[in-house]
Amino acid sequence: MQLSVANSIVHLLVKSGRKSGGSARSRRAVEVKGIEIKAAAKVLPPPTIIAALALAAWTFFLYVHFSVITGTVEVSNGEGLADPCRGRYIYMHDLPPRFNADIIHNDCRNTEGHWGDICASLSNGGLGRPLAGDGTDDGVITGGAGWYGTHQFVLDAIFHNRMRQYECLTNHSAVASAVFVPFYAGFDFARYHWGFDNATRDAASVDLTRWLMARPQWQRMGGRDHFLVAGRTGWDFRRVSNLGADWGNDLLVIPGARNMSVLVLESTLKRGTDFSVPYPTYFHPRSDADVLRWQDRVRGQRRTWLMAFVGAPRPDVQMSIRVRDHVITQCKASGACAMLSCVRTPSSTQCHTPANIMRLFQKATFCLQPPGDSPTRRSVFDSMVAGCIPVFFHTGSAYKQYPWHLPKDDHLKYSVYIPTVDVRQRNVSIEAVLRAIPPATVVRMREEVIRLIPSLLYADPRSKLETLKDAVDVAVDGILDTVARIKNGEDVNCGGPVDKDPPNLFASTASRFFPEGYGKQLASSVSFWQSRS
Repeated sequence: MQLSVANSIVHLLVKSGRKSGGSARSRRAVEVKGIEIKAAAKVLPPPTIIAALALAAWTFFLYVHFSVITGTVEVSNGEGLADPCRGRYIYMHDLPPRFNADIIHNDCRNTEGHWGDICASLSNGGLGRPLAGDGTDDGVITGGAGWYGTHQFVLDAIFHNRMRQYECLTNHSAVASAVFVPFYAGFDFARYHWGFDNATRDAASVDLTRWLMARPQWQRMGGRDHFLVAGRTGWDFRRVSNLGADWGNDLLVIPGARNMSVLVLESTLKRGTDFSVPYPTYFHPRSDADVLRWQDRVRGQRRTWLMAFVGAPRPDVQMSIRVRDHVITQCKASGACAMLSCVRTPSSTQCHTPANIMRLFQKATFCLQPPGDSPTRRSVFDSMVAGCIPVFFHTGSAYKQYPWHLPKDDHLKYSVYIPTVDVRQRNVSIEAVLRAIPPATVVRMREEVIRLIPSLLYADPRSKLETLKDAVDVAVDGILDTVARIKNGEDVNCGGPVDKDPPNLFASTASRFFPEGYGKQLASSVSFWQSRS
């Protein structure tokens, strides 16, 4: 009788396990328990058998119950409300350390002599050394207030550390809307760029792609829901030629890898999958209050200079973006322009002292942002964080970049545009253009710049802003939207044709004047800006 009862209960347990969809491992576990119970029935007295069966049944119930719970990704707040992470879950691959940690621990010193001490810049979650106050700004620009000596090429580490704090991370890749790949592509570029052949430069990218394509997460969308961060310009990952050791590696065009979205500091705009995100600045707030205090500070600054420029000459760049020397000449000739002259050597500290740079930007109304080695500059974001209105000379410096972080509809709400050709042909006075902008318009433009500040910052990865969205939050929203559009069958790319100006950009914004007369030039400028006031 005892054995018959035991057989019946074991049969029910096994049948229940199969109906509940339990794994083969769980069914085997139940069947093994059944054998053990049968054996026990022959040797144990009735009360012990009943207790053993009760324990087995209770164990099975807990197993099934908690398997269902841990396999469920929706969360409940007890009031039956929808999951706040629905549609926002991200799965982060646990990559072998050769794709991230080993690169910075073993090879970061290979970059020294080219970009300074990047190794030291990787402390504090990638933020670098905290800034020490020098007594000139009431201790505002210090490590205690969220200011660090952040290197412009450390976004790989900053973003990875921020993603570790992402509120909607999941271990269940099947329900993730996107997959984050924490490959340190920027550091990989730096360690092998000088003195290595193309095969060596591409090796880690090829290895990564093979590793990813062997994972089940890749099969769902062929990698089109995957994204990674390559904290340099896109041109560093799209080699122009494979004849000889040309600049960069081929991460953006390697089969497989080109399916993924790649966040870079400057998009190549080749209708690819490289999306631009802001350069890291020196400010990394820990709370909403840190941001709001800083916005109030720059809003109330007394700006004693009409315009300012920070940078070194670039006489050897391609002609299409060669305008910086002309901008420097005009700045030096003006009594209304402040300038920090830089020397392109690692030992030069003039333009690598964050406090000096930020103090100058806070004292200027407009900050001149001519292209350097490429159209974009870190200085654009440093100056905007200081509440300084950027002046662009090339549409590739911002208007064709940063689709998620800068306004799309009207670029002139927050910036001034003076075409490169006008400055290079000496058809325009930068000072005259800026002075022609009515004061009320300047105030509105500055307020728009200040409004944008949170989305241009990378918050301290060891904390999280409460309600404000920083650059990482905005980028993640952009990726989630991109993946959703791909799922809907849309043809998604990083920005569009490079041979057309962005929509709503007045192509000659107050600067394509009649070269024969300054009077006509100034009158045209005044008329344009009055029409916007």
